[in-house]
Amino acid sequence: MYKSERKAETNEDIQIVMQSINNISKLVVTEGVFSEVYSYKNAKKYFYDTFEFNKSVIVTVNAKVQVLFDLEKMDVEIDSIHKKIRIKSIPKEEIVIIPDIKYFDIQQSTFNSFSKEELNGINKKSITKIKQTAEVSKLKENAKKRLIIELSKIYQLSAILGWEVVDETEEQLLDDFFIEKPKF
Repeated sequence: MYKSERKAETNEDIQIVMQSINNISKLVVTEGVFSEVYSYKNAKKYFYDTFEFNKSVIVTVNAKVQVLFDLEKMDVEIDSIHKKIRIKSIPKEEIVIIPDIKYFDIQQSTFNSFSKEELNGINKKSITKIKQTAEVSKLKENAKKRLIIELSKIYQLSAILGWEVVDETEEQLLDDFFIEKPKF
């Protein structure tokens, strides 16, 4: 009775709603992991630069960058009479970024604090920088090679079954890769 104890009471309510389920046919052929440290500083000055109110944050971003192909967009024609598989077009690769963003050392003042919009803008800038880095890396080049290797399985299977795969794409990726068609 003589001790006064403080009790903390916390209530949490979490609701998760699944919005939709979509069936997709996407082939992830390459995945890279990128890390970034983003430092942001801002100062507001008042009264003829006499008073300065600073804010800063350090953001680390670890991101998986996947290069994939949407196989639903692949145009394939099967001619069962002549036993031919015609690949008419291969979709352009897509880059998907799965970021893990963490904030460290957030410092702000009463007169210069972070807004949600500012933090979201920092997130977007850091993800944009990772996407730019991924674009100039060898991920896309590696992804095309991996796609060709995966599609080569069609060549191998068709050769076993006595079918012919005809590459009618603009890039002629498969014909360039298989100058000599595999024979079984």
